[in-house]
Amino acid sequence: MLKEFKEFAMRGNVLDMAIGIIIGGAFGKIVSSLVSDIVMPPIGLLLGRVDFSSLFINLSGQPQPSLAGAKAAGVPTINYGVFLQTTLDFVIIAFAIFLLVKQVNRLKKPEAPAGPATKSCPFCVSDIPIKATKCAHCTSAV
Repeated sequence: MLKEFKEFAMRGNVLDMAIGIIIGGAFGKIVSSLVSDIVMPPIGLLLGRVDFSSLFINLSGQPQPSLAGAKAAGVPTINYGVFLQTTLDFVIIAFAIFLLVKQVNRLKKPEAPAGPATKSCPFCVSDIPIKATKCAHCTSAV
């Protein structure tokens, strides 16, 4: 059983998948930092010094000064600012993956076109299999 597991784990697809997951996780952290630390502050500045990560709707009747204060007090909130940042993270990651896949597909060698599967009978002009020696339609030797 250990030998079978080793063969399974050492197959190229499993190793490729593991490497992809590790790199994807690291890439996700980079994009999250890009969005929260570089993209959102200028957007917040343009929209009147808004910090998107602190935008929330308080569902209790008690006023709360910040999202961190509301969480510390255990107040139920709808954190739409965090949701906006997470959505922007997703859009950037999806776009980057799209560009990566597009480039990989461009670099792949195109598959050789398959040869024709049929040929025309010279007598009745019907399509017959390429390996046929006799036409099924007119019974002529081809």
